Amino acid sequence: METIVLSYEMMVVLGLLAFTIFLFVSEIVRVDLAGILVMVILGGLSYLPGLGGLADVKHLFDGFASNAVISIIAVMIIGAGLDKTGLMNKVAYVILKFGGSTERRIVPIISGTVGFISSFLQNVGAAALFLPVVARISSRTDIPLGRLLMPMGFCAILGGTMTMVGSSPLILLNDLLITANKDLPADAQMEPFSLFSVAPVGAALIVTGIIYFVVFGRWVLPKTAARSDASSGQSIKEYLKRIYGLKADIVEIEVPEDNILIGETLGDIMDAHHMYIIGTYYNGERWLAPLTTTKIQAPCRLAVLGRKKVIEEIAGIYNLRVLPQLEIFREEYAATKSGVAEIVIPPDSSLIGKSAREVRLRGTYGINILAIHRGDQTLSRVETEEHEACLLGQEPFHAGDTLVVHTQWEALTRVSRDRDFVVVTSDYPQEELRPQKVGWALLFFSIALVLILFTDVRLSLALLVGAVGMILTKVLSVDEAYGAVGWNTVFLLASLIPLGHAVQFTGTAEWIASQVLVLLDGWPIWALQTGVAVLATVFTLIMSNVGATVLLVPLAISIAVAAGGDPAIFAMTVAISTSNSFLIPTHQVNALIMGPAGYRVKDFVKTGGIMTVLFLVVSMVMMNVVFG
Repeated sequence: METIVLSYEMMVVLGLLAFTIFLFVSEIVRVDLAGILVMVILGGLSYLPGLGGLADVKHLFDGFASNAVISIIAVMIIGAGLDKTGLMNKVAYVILKFGGSTERRIVPIISGTVGFISSFLQNVGAAALFLPVVARISSRTDIPLGRLLMPMGFCAILGGTMTMVGSSPLILLNDLLITANKDLPADAQMEPFSLFSVAPVGAALIVTGIIYFVVFGRWVLPKTAARSDASSGQSIKEYLKRIYGLKADIVEIEVPEDNILIGETLGDIMDAHHMYIIGTYYNGERWLAPLTTTKIQAPCRLAVLGRKKVIEEIAGIYNLRVLPQLEIFREEYAATKSGVAEIVIPPDSSLIGKSAREVRLRGTYGINILAIHRGDQTLSRVETEEHEACLLGQEPFHAGDTLVVHTQWEALTRVSRDRDFVVVTSDYPQEELRPQKVGWALLFFSIALVLILFTDVRLSLALLVGAVGMILTKVLSVDEAYGAVGWNTVFLLASLIPLGHAVQFTGTAEWIASQVLVLLDGWPIWALQTGVAVLATVFTLIMSNVGATVLLVPLAISIAVAAGGDPAIFAMTVAISTSNSFLIPTHQVNALIMGPAGYRVKDFVKTGGIMTVLFLVVSMVMMNVVFG
């Protein structure tokens, strides 16, 4: 590389780079605001004498319309659409069913699934989707949450390296290559990467991560205690016992053919035995909050809420089989889909003076009433030391009554819009799933993938077809689509693109490259590539992976051209290595799992340190095997 003289413009860009890194490291302001601030300063400096080459102010905001930014927006909307149908939850519950109760079986199933999903969705979205599922598995298997969340989170990050839409740096990469081609000779022009170009590299990294945790997890993972899910069955029991003096478990029982209970109504059984039948399963169909007039048919399954000991005694009398754990109703009564809530009857409610059976509380509103708290008295079917059992379904409602109910969160969301009730409980998922829209969601997700794989349609347009299709078919509303977009990521990416252009077009990248080459003079190509990977890893620990990619890709391309290497592979090295973020909790996924699992920074240093080295070695070997 020829000797490059450091110009006035280059010094300003270097100063702006140092200022950007300072803002990211110090966190004086949020990183997205830091990006916007840097963009504004860059535009302002371009008006000063001698600095007109820093940025073209007429195109300063072109980053907001870039292929990368639009692609990221579309990917977030598509992911939200799939989630809204409940499809992702069904995938999660299959894992819960077949994962068993041992850490060695659960870790690879969860981690592998999350890794695969995050190759198409944003990795933080995939991790957030599986967080409550992992919490439930922890509570049911007594495996500490800290021993499950870190493998899940790390593999979510690794999954982002498996496709060109799996992470923001890879989405951005092709745009950066096209920009860099303008200043490269004809024999050094770089071809854009296809969707699955990085699949072998990403797959090898995911497998490495899974093997790492399966083989060495017992030593490297923190031995933290499992945290109780606030909405789990255990907390429901504790809450009912503490507040209302009720003791309750959710138990699944099987009613065999020719049983004496066949033909009896649910209401009669509940009144006679002081328990709550909150779900039935017969002939392949489930009914949650079934009508009290429903008659028992066999063979069927019943979901019963009450004292487990009492339920087992009743089951013995009637020759019913008590299952050791929920099977048919596992998904319906999971913490993220149902739980106990409190609802108040306001003074102007039309339900005053009517009973639960009169208004068909179960059939109309989808809620199972467990107790009525009136003044200092609690009414329920279950006899306690404080009160006698009563026929709860026949008790007229009074103004101010607090109804203690077990319900699906989706049903509670609908109830919250009814003026006859005031929902007191607020800490529940207030979203309505749309399982009837799963066909449309899968259709437009598939259309987007087909356009990407088999046509020359621009990536952003192909993804937008999927996103807009989901909105038009009402998988998502427009407002929900806006809410699904992480606008902080969008603004950060769009704001840093002009700085990346300034680094390249002012010659700053070439100057830094020349200094690096002087330092590494005589090193082989593979060593230079490894140096670029280490540099990208360090950058992504102290700033966003998007920012690191924008800043380092031009540098990597310049180093490759000067040293006679393949600039596309060096650029890919940066985009892959910016996912090597395990050492400290600066990555969004690491920040997400840190609180629920009670991790400390030293936990990431201990576990993530080894993972960082493994990532570096495997990615370097695979990139040279695949692209060499």
